[in-house]
Formats: sequence, structure tokens, C-alpha cells
Amino acid sequence: MCLAIPARVVSVDSDDMATVALEGIRKPVSTALLEEVAVGDYLLVHVGYALHKLSEEEAERTLQLMAEAGVLAEELEEMTGGSKAEAPA
Repeated sequence: MCLAIPARVVSVDSDDMATVALEGIRKPVSTALLEEVAVGDYLLVHVGYALHKLSEEEAERTLQLMAEAGVLAEELEEMTGGSKAEAPA
């Protein structure tokens, strides 16, 4: 389905990149569309781009709604390219 999904920043990398984590999955994302990003921020991520910062409460509420609607597992599988979750580094 390819929805935007909230994820927490675990590292801020060079060249407008950061690594986000969700449910044990870590992915690099472009932060070029945002002004400032820090470790611990929650970002709305879509196809490898961070689109918007959101509060932890908003991120949790969105993830809960996605799980209730039955789309969270599908989005997580899509994030991993259909493979099992990547172990945290």
C-alpha cells in the first residue's frame, strides 16, 4: 500500500541523511525536506524521505491506528523488502 509511517530517529548521518527505527527495523532516510532533525525525533517517512516531524504521542497514536486497521504489518514488511525485520545494530 505504501503509506507514510512514523519512525524514531536513532542517528543523524551526513549529507541530509538519518537512520530511523521501528519495530526492530532500521532504515536510512533522507532528511533533506526538513530543517533540523535530532536523535529521538519522530518523523513521518514515505519511500525513503522524512516528510514531517511529529510528537511521540502523535506517532504512537498513528501506529496504533495503523495496527488496528491491519496495515502496520504490511507497511513493515514493505520497509524490509519482504524480508524479516533487520536486527538493530
